[in-house]
Amino acid sequence: MADAKAKRKRDLNKLGLTIATPADEQNAGKSDTTSTTKQEVKEQASDEVPKKKVGKGGSAQPKSSAKQQQRVSVVIKQTAEQKSNYDALQKKLEELELDDQQRKRLEAFLTQKEQVGELNAEDLEKLGELGAGNGGVVTKVKHKPSGLIMARKLIHLEIKPAIRNQIIRELKVLHECNSPHIVGFYGAFYSDGEISICMEYMDGGSLDLILKKAGKIHEQILGKISIAVLKGLTYLREKHQIMHRDVKPSNILVNSGGEIKLCDFGVSGQLIDSMANSFVGTRSYMSPERLQGTHYSVQSDIWSMGLSLVEMAVGRYPIPPPEPKDMAAIFDVPPESLDPDYAASSSSPSQAGRPAGRPLSNTFNMPHPGGDGPRPMAIFELLDYIVNESPPKLPRKIFTDKFIDFVDKCLVKNPAERADLKQLMVHPFIKRSESEDVDFAGWVCKTMNLQPRTPTHTTV
Repeated sequence: MADAKAKRKRDLNKLGLTIATPADEQNAGKSDTTSTTKQEVKEQASDEVPKKKVGKGGSAQPKSSAKQQQRVSVVIKQTAEQKSNYDALQKKLEELELDDQQRKRLEAFLTQKEQVGELNAEDLEKLGELGAGNGGVVTKVKHKPSGLIMARKLIHLEIKPAIRNQIIRELKVLHECNSPHIVGFYGAFYSDGEISICMEYMDGGSLDLILKKAGKIHEQILGKISIAVLKGLTYLREKHQIMHRDVKPSNILVNSGGEIKLCDFGVSGQLIDSMANSFVGTRSYMSPERLQGTHYSVQSDIWSMGLSLVEMAVGRYPIPPPEPKDMAAIFDVPPESLDPDYAASSSSPSQAGRPAGRPLSNTFNMPHPGGDGPRPMAIFELLDYIVNESPPKLPRKIFTDKFIDFVDKCLVKNPAERADLKQLMVHPFIKRSESEDVDFAGWVCKTMNLQPRTPTHTTV
């Protein structure tokens, strides 16, 4: 066997070709040899193949078998396809208007991705658990053949094989989602009753975990987060014609390099339908029009982003809104220092006569240590509140007018009157945040006790 392989290799070397290995394939499109066209390689092979020996009786004795020539054709075809894919990818990256640091990071990820190849459960070594929720369990894993660290999401679904295969096919669209504001995708596969989605590992974790450690998040930090989320949503809409459908703090990931990325967006309609019954936590971030079952668009993602920003700003889920005394305790200010508008917005007349909610497992909200906090709210009460009551507001004198106005424009109940992505990208709060020099990476590292990278200032 070894002698046969060596002979094939010698024969191919005579043709000026080599058998592609995984290491060779990862460099496809980058070496000088890949610039040779398919026709040129064929011509070169034709010129350099030794003439056939003619034996007794004039019969030709070919040195290379038909099977070997077929392998040569496969190598040529793969090389041409890889160069074509690389060129197409380069063109897509140019369209994204990336700065040098973003381009280098994205190209580095794609280079690593080429080393991975087809994923399977046997090649993944579990290193620890990153989180769990209604959607599934996320673990930190090592891809043993390449040594890469990944995040693996395991989703257990009782579904038919045809639907399972459709979900895997739909998830392959994620291979085309390459943006500095979208978590990288390595691949998806099915094994032992579970769908595995392997993603880029973000060492800072999700913003809901950071919020638990930080207590609340400063307005300047939220400015950088808002820019990244808006750019991520814009990329998904403009380049792939999809909406996220599940914007919330746990689906916004950060790392020690200062990057902020969206994950778990709704690229697979079949997966969304299959998991619909488990979306209890997600429903609390849904827009009123979506909860009512009417038509919804990317405007619903904007509502979810606005609600997430309020939650991260005050340190707790904002429905029902904190009472003035609780809000004052959160920020350690006298209650009388809050503006009258906030006091009026936080006390809804229709809520006053409602009975106290039962302490179910799916209840909202946890009280803040500084105050009495809200009573627990059952999920059906919460959804009714989102649809029928006024949206939450941020208090003035604690937050700037620009940030308050930005959030207010996201949390308009009528989607036709809600600001869209383009309007929000030119909002004064975003323009101010773009000009601010914020050490976002340093904040992440300090909060999550990580070793900082360099440079530490985020470029969103």
